[in-house]
Amino acid sequence: MTYRSKASPRSKFSAALGLAMVAALIALPSTALGAGSGGVGMGGTSAAPTGVTTPGGKAKLKNGFAIPPANAPRKVVRAIEAANEIVKGKPYCLGGGHARRKSRCYDCSGSVSYALTGAGLLDYAMPSGSFMRWGKPGKGAWITTYANSGHIYAVIAGLRLDTSMTVGDGPGWSTEMRSGRGYVKRHPTGL
Repeated sequence: MTYRSKASPRSKFSAALGLAMVAALIALPSTALGAGSGGVGMGGTSAAPTGVTTPGGKAKLKNGFAIPPANAPRKVVRAIEAANEIVKGKPYCLGGGHARRKSRCYDCSGSVSYALTGAGLLDYAMPSGSFMRWGKPGKGAWITTYANSGHIYAVIAGLRLDTSMTVGDGPGWSTEMRSGRGYVKRHPTGL
């Protein structure tokens, strides 16, 4: 003997609405869902990968985001993941990222500060000239900042985080290194 419960009009409506939503999602092109290579996610921004690593000792660049190496220290991974939050879709603006951590735009020192505060290596955003005295002198094994009184960029696990000479109008990653001439090289202790 089979028993059937009588469905209320409300539950029939909910079921129909649920099926309609599933059908609508299936009908959407994969790029609208952020699928594929570099698709646009919700809100018009690309989704940064988290928890993904790459083999070897250097970060890799994929769809504009840095993928940390599997053997990187946790603070390096956190710096990369923090920078990934702002590298696509955040434009450049002078002073951006200094008044508050979450900003609509970032300048060079605001971008590097965002990555370093995200890793717990810095307590607050600093201007580029202050980075000339930050940390330890010389190149680091994992993170090196290159600062002078007017600009700063960082090399993190072999990728350059910068607001110039990168794709787009704001902070970005690049595999292309730039000359460190005229910059003071510093690194966080132990990295």
